Amino acid sequence: MSKTKTPQAIRGTQDIFGPDAEAFAFVVETFERVRKLYRFRRVEMPVFEKTEVFSRAIGETTDVVSKEMYSFEDRGGESLTLRPEFTAGIARAFLTNGWQQHAPLKVATHGPLFRYERPQKGRYRQFHQIDAEIIGAAEPQADVELLAMADQVIRELGIADVTLHLNTLGDGDSREAWRAALIEYFGAVRGELSEDSQERLDKNPLRILDSKDPRDRKFVGDAPKIDAFLSDDAQRFFDDVTSGLDAAGVKWTRAESLVRGLDYYRHTAFEFIPDEGSAAAGALGSQSTILGGGRYDGLMESLGGAPTPAVGWAAGIERLAMLVGEKGEANADVIVVVEDDTPIAQTHAWHVLSVLRGEGFKAEMIATGSPRKRYDKAVKRGADAIFKCAENGHGISVDGATDSDLIALLERLS
Repeated sequence: MSKTKTPQAIRGTQDIFGPDAEAFAFVVETFERVRKLYRFRRVEMPVFEKTEVFSRAIGETTDVVSKEMYSFEDRGGESLTLRPEFTAGIARAFLTNGWQQHAPLKVATHGPLFRYERPQKGRYRQFHQIDAEIIGAAEPQADVELLAMADQVIRELGIADVTLHLNTLGDGDSREAWRAALIEYFGAVRGELSEDSQERLDKNPLRILDSKDPRDRKFVGDAPKIDAFLSDDAQRFFDDVTSGLDAAGVKWTRAESLVRGLDYYRHTAFEFIPDEGSAAAGALGSQSTILGGGRYDGLMESLGGAPTPAVGWAAGIERLAMLVGEKGEANADVIVVVEDDTPIAQTHAWHVLSVLRGEGFKAEMIATGSPRKRYDKAVKRGADAIFKCAENGHGISVDGATDSDLIALLERLS
Protein backbone atom coordinates (compact mmCIF):
# COMPACT_ATOMS: atom_id res chain seq x y z
CA MET A 1 0.00 0.00 0.00
CA SER A 2 1.41 3.41 -0.99
CA LYS A 3 2.15 5.96 1.70
CA THR A 4 -0.36 8.79 2.04
CA LYS A 5 1.15 12.05 0.86
CA THR A 6 1.00 14.90 3.38
CA PRO A 7 -0.70 18.03 1.95
CA GLN A 8 1.52 21.12 1.81
CA ALA A 9 0.60 24.63 2.89
CA ILE A 10 -0.89 26.86 0.19
CA ARG A 11 1.68 29.13 -1.46
CA GLY A 12 1.64 32.58 0.09
CA THR A 13 0.36 31.41 3.47
CA GLN A 14 2.37 30.77 6.60
CA ASP A 15 2.25 28.81 9.82
CA ILE A 16 3.42 31.13 12.59
CA PHE A 17 5.06 29.50 15.61
CA GLY A 18 7.53 30.09 18.43
CA PRO A 19 9.36 33.47 18.58
CA ASP A 20 7.63 34.62 15.36
CA ALA A 21 4.24 33.96 16.93
CA GLU A 22 5.28 35.83 20.08
CA ALA A 23 6.36 38.84 17.98
CA PHE A 24 3.04 38.70 16.11
CA ALA A 25 1.15 38.62 19.42
CA PHE A 26 3.24 41.50 20.77
CA VAL A 27 2.18 43.68 17.82
CA VAL A 28 -1.49 42.89 18.38
CA GLU A 29 -1.28 43.38 22.16
CA THR A 30 0.48 46.73 21.74
CA PHE A 31 -2.10 47.89 19.20
CA GLU A 32 -4.97 46.86 21.48
CA ARG A 33 -3.45 48.69 24.44
CA VAL A 34 -2.92 51.91 22.46
CA ARG A 35 -6.40 51.59 20.91
CA LYS A 36 -7.91 51.73 24.38
CA LEU A 37 -5.79 54.75 25.33
CA TYR A 38 -7.23 56.63 22.35
CA ARG A 39 -10.78 55.38 23.02
CA PHE A 40 -11.26 53.61 19.68
CA ARG A 41 -14.11 51.11 19.74
CA ARG A 42 -13.35 47.53 18.74
CA VAL A 43 -15.20 46.09 15.71
CA GLU A 44 -15.17 42.62 14.17
CA MET A 45 -15.85 42.44 10.44
CA PRO A 46 -16.88 39.56 8.12
CA VAL A 47 -14.02 37.86 6.30
CA PHE A 48 -16.02 37.97 3.05
CA GLU A 49 -18.38 40.53 1.54
CA LYS A 50 -20.33 40.98 -1.68
CA THR A 51 -17.77 41.62 -4.41
CA GLU A 52 -19.31 44.99 -5.23
CA VAL A 53 -18.31 46.31 -1.80
CA PHE A 54 -14.68 46.17 -2.87
CA SER A 55 -15.03 46.77 -6.61
CA ARG A 56 -16.96 49.98 -5.99
CA ALA A 57 -14.90 51.14 -3.01
CA ILE A 58 -11.40 50.25 -4.20
CA GLY A 59 -12.05 50.95 -7.88
CA GLU A 60 -12.47 48.67 -10.90
CA THR A 61 -9.21 49.89 -12.48
CA THR A 62 -6.94 49.16 -9.52
CA ASP A 63 -4.68 46.13 -9.47
CA VAL A 64 -6.36 44.90 -6.29
CA VAL A 65 -9.76 44.61 -7.96
CA SER A 66 -8.61 43.62 -11.45
CA LYS A 67 -5.90 41.11 -10.51
CA GLU A 68 -5.61 40.33 -6.80
CA MET A 69 -9.02 39.63 -5.26
CA TYR A 70 -10.11 36.15 -4.21
CA SER A 71 -13.66 36.15 -5.61
CA PHE A 72 -16.04 33.23 -5.99
CA GLU A 73 -19.71 32.46 -6.58
CA ASP A 74 -21.65 30.98 -3.69
CA ARG A 75 -24.34 28.36 -4.15
CA GLY A 76 -26.92 31.07 -4.81
CA GLY A 77 -24.87 32.45 -7.70
CA GLU A 78 -23.84 35.63 -5.86
CA SER A 79 -20.28 36.88 -6.26
CA LEU A 80 -18.45 37.08 -2.93
CA THR A 81 -14.89 38.16 -2.17
CA LEU A 82 -12.48 37.46 0.66
CA ARG A 83 -11.66 40.87 2.07
CA PRO A 84 -8.48 42.41 0.60
CA GLU A 85 -8.66 45.36 3.05
CA PHE A 86 -10.73 46.59 5.99
CA THR A 87 -11.91 50.08 5.05
CA ALA A 88 -14.55 49.13 2.48
CA GLY A 89 -16.19 46.60 4.81
CA ILE A 90 -16.21 49.07 7.69
CA ALA A 91 -17.77 51.70 5.42
CA ARG A 92 -20.45 49.20 4.34
CA ALA A 93 -21.17 48.36 8.00
CA PHE A 94 -21.39 52.05 8.88
CA LEU A 95 -24.14 52.47 6.26
CA THR A 96 -26.08 49.22 6.76
CA ASN A 97 -26.03 49.06 10.57
CA GLY A 98 -27.03 52.63 11.35
CA TRP A 99 -23.67 53.48 12.91
CA GLN A 100 -24.22 57.06 11.76
CA GLN A 101 -25.86 57.68 15.14
CA HIS A 102 -22.44 57.24 16.77
CA ALA A 103 -20.61 59.70 14.49
CA PRO A 104 -17.93 60.78 14.80
CA LEU A 105 -17.14 57.08 15.17
CA LYS A 106 -13.67 55.89 16.12
CA VAL A 107 -13.20 52.17 15.39
CA ALA A 108 -10.29 49.75 15.20
CA THR A 109 -9.84 46.12 14.26
CA HIS A 110 -7.28 43.54 13.22
CA GLY A 111 -7.31 40.21 11.42
CA PRO A 112 -6.54 38.34 8.20
CA LEU A 113 -6.85 39.76 4.67
CA PHE A 114 -6.43 38.06 1.29
CA ARG A 115 -4.80 39.10 -1.99
CA TYR A 116 -3.63 36.92 -4.86
CA GLU A 117 -0.21 38.38 -5.55
CA ARG A 118 3.36 37.18 -5.88
CA PRO A 119 4.56 36.18 -2.41
CA GLN A 120 7.74 37.95 -1.30
CA LYS A 121 9.49 39.11 1.83
CA GLY A 122 6.92 40.63 4.17
CA ARG A 123 4.04 40.06 1.73
CA TYR A 124 1.71 37.07 1.69
CA ARG A 125 -1.54 35.96 0.05
CA GLN A 126 -3.09 35.63 3.47
CA PHE A 127 -1.74 38.43 5.61
CA HIS A 128 -2.85 40.34 8.69
CA GLN A 129 -3.34 44.00 9.45
CA ILE A 130 -4.15 46.36 12.28
CA ASP A 131 -6.58 49.08 11.21
CA ALA A 132 -7.98 52.31 12.69
CA GLU A 133 -10.65 54.62 11.24
CA ILE A 134 -12.46 57.82 12.25
CA ILE A 135 -15.77 58.20 10.36
CA GLY A 136 -17.92 61.32 10.37
CA ALA A 137 -15.24 63.82 11.42
CA ALA A 138 -14.36 66.51 8.85
CA GLU A 139 -11.94 68.40 11.09
CA PRO A 140 -8.14 68.15 10.74
CA GLN A 141 -8.00 67.19 14.43
CA ALA A 142 -9.19 63.71 13.42
CA ASP A 143 -6.20 63.32 11.11
CA VAL A 144 -3.85 64.46 13.86
CA GLU A 145 -5.30 62.03 16.39
CA LEU A 146 -5.03 59.08 14.01
CA LEU A 147 -1.45 59.98 13.13
CA ALA A 148 -0.49 60.46 16.78
CA MET A 149 -2.02 57.06 17.54
CA ALA A 150 -0.07 55.42 14.70
CA ASP A 151 3.14 57.09 15.86
CA GLN A 152 2.61 55.83 19.40
CA VAL A 153 1.94 52.26 18.23
CA ILE A 154 5.24 52.27 16.29
CA ARG A 155 7.19 53.78 19.20
CA GLU A 156 5.75 51.37 21.77
CA LEU A 157 6.67 48.46 19.52
CA GLY A 158 10.24 49.68 19.89
CA ILE A 159 10.70 50.36 16.17
CA ALA A 160 13.21 53.19 15.81
CA ASP A 161 14.19 55.58 13.01
CA VAL A 162 10.78 55.80 11.33
CA THR A 163 9.41 59.05 9.89
CA LEU A 164 5.90 60.07 8.86
CA HIS A 165 5.82 61.03 5.16
CA LEU A 166 2.95 63.44 4.62
CA ASN A 167 1.18 65.07 1.69
CA THR A 168 -2.07 66.81 0.89
CA LEU A 169 -4.32 65.94 -2.04
CA GLY A 170 -6.41 69.07 -1.53
CA ASP A 171 -10.18 69.33 -1.56
CA GLY A 172 -12.33 68.30 -4.53
CA ASP A 173 -11.73 71.45 -6.59
CA SER A 174 -7.98 71.48 -5.86
CA ARG A 175 -7.64 67.85 -6.83
CA GLU A 176 -9.55 68.25 -10.10
CA ALA A 177 -7.41 71.23 -11.15
CA TRP A 178 -4.25 69.29 -10.31
CA ARG A 179 -5.53 66.21 -12.14
CA ALA A 180 -6.17 68.24 -15.30
CA ALA A 181 -2.67 69.73 -15.15
CA LEU A 182 -1.12 66.27 -14.75
CA ILE A 183 -3.05 64.93 -17.76
CA GLU A 184 -1.79 67.83 -19.86
CA TYR A 185 1.81 67.44 -18.62
CA PHE A 186 2.09 63.65 -18.99
CA GLY A 187 0.00 63.67 -22.16
CA ALA A 188 2.77 65.58 -23.91
CA VAL A 189 5.16 62.65 -23.31
CA ARG A 190 2.62 59.81 -23.41
CA GLY A 191 4.66 57.72 -25.83
CA GLU A 192 7.69 57.75 -23.51
CA LEU A 193 5.78 56.55 -20.44
CA SER A 194 5.53 52.95 -19.30
CA GLU A 195 2.60 50.92 -20.57
CA ASP A 196 0.93 51.02 -17.14
CA SER A 197 1.23 54.79 -16.92
CA GLN A 198 -0.10 55.26 -20.45
CA GLU A 199 -3.18 53.34 -19.32
CA ARG A 200 -3.43 55.31 -16.08
CA LEU A 201 -3.09 58.69 -17.80
CA ASP A 202 -6.77 59.02 -18.64
CA LYS A 203 -8.18 57.09 -15.67
CA ASN A 204 -5.84 57.68 -12.76
CA PRO A 205 -3.06 60.18 -13.60
CA LEU A 206 -2.09 60.73 -9.96
CA ARG A 207 -0.81 57.16 -9.78
CA ILE A 208 1.89 57.97 -12.33
CA LEU A 209 3.55 60.07 -9.61
CA ASP A 210 3.93 56.89 -7.55
CA SER A 211 5.40 54.81 -10.38
CA LYS A 212 8.72 53.06 -9.79
CA ASP A 213 9.37 52.51 -13.51
CA PRO A 214 12.50 54.44 -14.67
CA ARG A 215 10.66 55.51 -17.83
CA ASP A 216 8.17 57.40 -15.65
CA ARG A 217 10.52 58.57 -12.92
CA LYS A 218 12.46 60.88 -15.25
CA PHE A 219 9.29 62.93 -15.79
CA VAL A 220 7.84 62.84 -12.26
CA GLY A 221 10.28 65.38 -10.77
CA ASP A 222 9.06 68.22 -13.01
CA ALA A 223 5.36 67.28 -12.88
CA PRO A 224 2.91 69.90 -11.55
CA LYS A 225 2.75 70.00 -7.73
CA ILE A 226 -0.48 70.05 -5.73
CA ASP A 227 0.57 73.21 -3.85
CA ALA A 228 0.02 75.30 -6.97
CA PHE A 229 -3.64 74.26 -7.05
CA LEU A 230 -4.62 74.27 -3.37
CA SER A 231 -7.62 76.36 -2.42
CA ASP A 232 -7.39 78.54 0.70
CA ASP A 233 -9.51 76.03 2.63
CA ALA A 234 -7.34 73.09 1.56
CA GLN A 235 -4.14 74.94 2.49
CA ARG A 236 -5.62 75.86 5.88
CA PHE A 237 -6.61 72.21 6.48
CA PHE A 238 -3.08 70.99 5.76
CA ASP A 239 -1.55 73.71 7.94
CA ASP A 240 -3.79 72.66 10.82
CA VAL A 241 -2.73 69.03 10.42
CA THR A 242 1.00 69.85 10.38
CA SER A 243 0.78 72.26 13.33
CA GLY A 244 -1.16 69.64 15.27
CA LEU A 245 1.48 67.03 14.55
CA ASP A 246 4.21 69.42 15.70
CA ALA A 247 2.33 70.03 18.95
CA ALA A 248 1.87 66.28 19.45
CA GLY A 249 5.59 65.65 18.93
CA VAL A 250 5.16 63.56 15.77
CA LYS A 251 8.18 63.77 13.45
CA TRP A 252 7.12 64.26 9.82
CA THR A 253 8.47 65.23 6.43
CA ARG A 254 6.73 66.52 3.31
CA ALA A 255 6.40 63.96 0.50
CA GLU A 256 5.01 65.72 -2.57
CA SER A 257 4.92 62.55 -4.69
CA LEU A 258 2.84 60.62 -2.16
CA VAL A 259 -0.61 60.18 -3.70
CA ARG A 260 -3.79 58.14 -3.60
CA GLY A 261 -5.21 57.44 -7.04
CA LEU A 262 -8.91 57.03 -6.30
CA ASP A 263 -11.15 60.05 -6.67
CA TYR A 264 -12.69 59.79 -3.20
CA TYR A 265 -9.39 60.53 -1.43
CA ARG A 266 -9.05 64.08 -0.15
CA HIS A 267 -6.62 66.16 1.89
CA THR A 268 -4.22 64.08 4.01
CA ALA A 269 -2.24 61.16 2.59
CA PHE A 270 0.52 59.58 4.64
CA GLU A 271 2.96 56.71 5.12
CA PHE A 272 5.34 55.82 7.93
CA ILE A 273 8.65 54.81 6.34
CA PRO A 274 11.94 53.69 7.97
CA ASP A 275 14.74 56.23 7.58
CA GLU A 276 17.29 55.44 4.87
CA GLY A 277 20.15 53.37 6.22
CA SER A 278 18.26 52.35 9.37
CA ALA A 279 18.03 48.77 10.63
CA ALA A 280 14.32 48.78 9.80
CA ALA A 281 14.97 49.81 6.20
CA GLY A 282 17.53 47.04 5.86
CA ALA A 283 15.15 44.44 7.26
CA LEU A 284 12.29 45.37 4.92
CA GLY A 285 14.19 45.92 1.68
CA SER A 286 12.02 47.35 -1.09
CA GLN A 287 8.80 46.89 0.92
CA SER A 288 9.56 49.99 2.96
CA THR A 289 6.18 51.33 4.09
CA ILE A 290 5.12 49.97 7.47
CA LEU A 291 1.88 51.95 7.95
CA GLY A 292 -0.17 54.05 5.56
CA GLY A 293 -3.50 55.73 5.05
CA GLY A 294 -5.33 58.92 4.29
CA ARG A 295 -8.58 60.84 4.25
CA TYR A 296 -11.30 59.31 2.06
CA ASP A 297 -14.18 61.79 2.23
CA GLY A 298 -15.89 60.46 -0.91
CA LEU A 299 -15.95 56.72 -0.15
CA MET A 300 -19.43 56.53 1.40
CA GLU A 301 -21.00 58.01 -1.74
CA SER A 302 -19.44 55.26 -3.88
CA LEU A 303 -21.32 52.76 -1.70
CA GLY A 304 -24.64 54.61 -1.97
CA GLY A 305 -24.44 56.56 1.26
CA ALA A 306 -24.60 60.25 2.07
CA PRO A 307 -21.36 62.27 1.84
CA THR A 308 -19.41 61.39 4.99
CA PRO A 309 -15.90 62.55 5.90
CA ALA A 310 -13.53 59.82 7.09
CA VAL A 311 -9.85 59.11 7.61
CA GLY A 312 -7.99 55.90 8.44
CA TRP A 313 -4.82 53.84 8.36
CA ALA A 314 -3.67 50.23 8.25
CA ALA A 315 -0.41 48.38 8.89
CA GLY A 316 0.74 44.86 8.16
CA ILE A 317 1.25 42.81 11.31
CA GLU A 318 3.82 40.52 9.65
CA ARG A 319 5.87 43.53 8.56
CA LEU A 320 5.76 45.11 12.00
CA ALA A 321 6.63 41.77 13.61
CA MET A 322 9.73 41.54 11.38
CA LEU A 323 10.90 44.86 12.81
CA VAL A 324 10.04 43.94 16.39
CA GLY A 325 12.35 40.93 16.11
CA GLU A 326 12.14 37.61 17.85
CA LYS A 327 10.19 37.53 21.07
CA GLY A 328 10.88 34.56 23.30
CA GLU A 329 8.07 33.09 25.32
CA ALA A 330 7.89 34.75 28.73
CA ASN A 331 9.29 32.72 31.61
CA ALA A 332 6.89 31.35 34.21
CA ASP A 333 6.65 33.20 37.52
CA VAL A 334 6.49 29.85 39.29
CA ILE A 335 7.22 26.26 38.27
CA VAL A 336 5.60 23.59 40.38
CA VAL A 337 7.78 20.46 40.51
CA VAL A 338 6.14 17.17 41.48
CA GLU A 339 8.99 15.33 43.19
CA ASP A 340 7.32 11.93 43.30
CA ASP A 341 4.44 10.29 41.45
CA THR A 342 2.14 9.71 44.41
CA PRO A 343 -1.52 10.84 44.20
CA ILE A 344 -1.03 13.16 47.20
CA ALA A 345 1.81 15.04 45.51
CA GLN A 346 -0.14 15.33 42.26
CA THR A 347 -3.28 16.57 44.03
CA HIS A 348 -1.39 19.20 46.00
CA ALA A 349 0.42 20.38 42.87
CA TRP A 350 -2.86 20.94 41.02
CA HIS A 351 -4.19 22.90 43.99
CA VAL A 352 -1.10 25.12 44.06
CA LEU A 353 -1.34 25.76 40.30
CA SER A 354 -5.01 26.69 40.61
CA VAL A 355 -4.32 29.23 43.36
CA LEU A 356 -1.32 30.73 41.57
CA ARG A 357 -3.10 31.15 38.25
CA GLY A 358 -6.16 32.52 40.00
CA GLU A 359 -3.94 35.20 41.52
CA GLY A 360 -2.59 36.13 38.06
CA PHE A 361 0.80 34.41 38.20
CA LYS A 362 2.18 32.60 35.17
CA ALA A 363 2.65 29.05 36.44
CA GLU A 364 3.34 25.60 34.99
CA MET A 365 3.97 22.12 36.31
CA ILE A 366 6.75 19.61 35.71
CA ALA A 367 5.53 16.14 36.58
CA THR A 368 7.01 13.87 33.90
CA GLY A 369 10.40 12.33 33.29
CA SER A 370 12.87 11.21 35.88
CA PRO A 371 11.87 12.53 39.35
CA ARG A 372 15.57 13.19 40.08
CA LYS A 373 15.89 15.50 37.06
CA ARG A 374 12.64 17.45 37.35
CA TYR A 375 14.07 20.12 39.62
CA ASP A 376 17.08 20.63 37.33
CA LYS A 377 14.70 21.00 34.39
CA ALA A 378 12.75 23.66 36.29
CA VAL A 379 15.94 25.60 37.09
CA LYS A 380 16.89 25.68 33.39
CA ARG A 381 13.51 27.22 32.47
CA GLY A 382 14.38 30.31 34.50
CA ALA A 383 11.31 30.79 36.69
CA ASP A 384 11.46 33.26 39.57
CA ALA A 385 10.43 30.56 42.03
CA ILE A 386 10.19 26.79 42.11
CA PHE A 387 7.58 25.14 44.30
CA LYS A 388 8.30 21.51 45.22
CA CYS A 389 5.50 19.06 45.97
CA ALA A 390 5.99 15.55 47.42
CA GLU A 391 3.93 13.11 49.45
CA ASN A 392 5.83 13.93 52.64
CA GLY A 393 5.74 17.71 52.26
CA HIS A 394 6.45 20.69 50.03
CA GLY A 395 8.55 23.82 49.99
CA ILE A 396 9.92 26.73 48.04
CA SER A 397 13.23 27.22 46.29
CA VAL A 398 13.87 30.75 45.05
CA ASP A 399 16.47 31.79 42.46
CA GLY A 400 17.33 35.47 42.23
CA ALA A 401 14.97 38.39 42.85
CA THR A 402 11.38 37.35 43.42
CA ASP A 403 8.24 39.45 43.59
CA SER A 404 7.26 39.98 47.23
CA ASP A 405 3.62 39.24 46.52
CA LEU A 406 4.62 35.92 44.95
CA ILE A 407 6.74 35.00 47.99
CA ALA A 408 3.87 35.90 50.33
CA LEU A 409 1.48 33.73 48.35
CA LEU A 410 3.88 30.79 48.24
CA GLU A 411 4.49 31.07 52.00
CA ARG A 412 0.74 31.03 52.59
CA LEU A 413 0.39 27.91 50.47
CA SER A 414 3.26 26.17 52.25
